[in-house]
Amino acid sequence: MKIAFFSSKTYDRNSFCQANVGHAHDMTFFELPLNQDSAKLAQGFAAVCVFVNDIVNRSVLELLKAGGTELIVLRCAGFNNVDLVAAEQLGITVARVPAYSPHAVAEHALALILTLNRKTHRAYNRVREGNFALDGLLGFDLAGKTIGVVGAGKIGEIFARIMRAMGCQVLISDPDPSPEVQREFKVVSFAEMIPQVDILSLHCPLTPATHHLINGDVLNACKKGLMLINTSRGKMVDTKAAIQALKSGQLGALGLDVYEEEGDLFFSDLSSEVIQDDVFMRLLTFPNVLITGHQGFFTREALKNIADTTLGNVTAYQLGEGDLFQVIAEKVTGH
Repeated sequence: MKIAFFSSKTYDRNSFCQANVGHAHDMTFFELPLNQDSAKLAQGFAAVCVFVNDIVNRSVLELLKAGGTELIVLRCAGFNNVDLVAAEQLGITVARVPAYSPHAVAEHALALILTLNRKTHRAYNRVREGNFALDGLLGFDLAGKTIGVVGAGKIGEIFARIMRAMGCQVLISDPDPSPEVQREFKVVSFAEMIPQVDILSLHCPLTPATHHLINGDVLNACKKGLMLINTSRGKMVDTKAAIQALKSGQLGALGLDVYEEEGDLFFSDLSSEVIQDDVFMRLLTFPNVLITGHQGFFTREALKNIADTTLGNVTAYQLGEGDLFQVIAEKVTGH
């Protein structure tokens, strides 16, 4: 099957070429992101592979359909950037990678917590400059702290287990937790969780209900000095509200692997350019803010699993058999 890859990087080409040995699909890689201007590049491709910041709205889908595309495969778990209703109406099948390596993202969330708490990023720079003073590097024991986990899917469940193993009390908020999660952890409402936790970590998908889930009202209801971690989707946090909470001290630390307007920033080298996003640049001025460029998924194991599952989706669609992890409006299926 002919597949057009958008927003592709060298590591994408490497992992997909290795995985394609068992499938023999005809793959073409474009570095450009998918949008209304670049959609014409997919002319003649039956399948289009996209990533988290590609634009797959109705107008783009209509262009893809006119060019012969019948399958959209996401090489990620999230699908908030795809207009699923429009895809269904146009007869375009959408599939995703439901679980590429939940350990990768869960472990990255822990890395953000440990770095923010013990300030190892600041200590690293100090020692390189010959500064061995400990002033300003004071942290706290994680053991005994209360951790709030929003979303108990595979990633959230693994993260909860990691934090419990570190001696933390774990509270979980999820509208439909698995029986196993309910047996192992204390499940509470989001409103009940907020005032109790010392660290809040987001692991739920971006939906209309979770857009700006973390806003000014929520932050004001939290414990003063809360550490907030987001490795899910950027638009779940109202960035301007977070900045106000950082300025007042209500928010004690912020760790982000995602950002509301990351589409114009992440996955590109902008080190020689003037970044025009004033909100993002304001975040960088805070000593208690740590931002990584959507790298939580980025492990060898995850890249292999993403490539294997994505090409498996294409093959299953092509043959009409096997595991096709299809996404339908308001419903996710795997059959």
